[in-house]
Amino acid sequence: MQTFIKALISLAIIIACAKIGKRFPTLGGLIATMPLTSLLVLLWLWSESPGDYQLMEEYTRGVLWGIIPTVLFFVAAFFLFRRQFPLPLVLTASFGVWLAGAAVHQYFLR
Repeated sequence: MQTFIKALISLAIIIACAKIGKRFPTLGGLIATMPLTSLLVLLWLWSESPGDYQLMEEYTRGVLWGIIPTVLFFVAAFFLFRRQFPLPLVLTASFGVWLAGAAVHQYFLR
């Protein structure tokens, strides 16, 4: 039941971002980039492993350095959308850029 509640809260945030993004695209983007997901994960991790500061530190370090591949994803998407590439190509190329960045991320954080 606890996992179901976590999923509902996470889903509600995603839906809210999409709804706001329809009407106010830049505000929706700002809300989507807020550390809401990371905040929820920190709360879930803490509730399941209270006092495990090493787990919390490692998670936040991964998030901190994980920002770089995410920024690369959006930079690629921005430039491809600007050139009016079709959505499937934009998402595929942007995800490829993110995946390469994520591979480097994992290589250096091990």
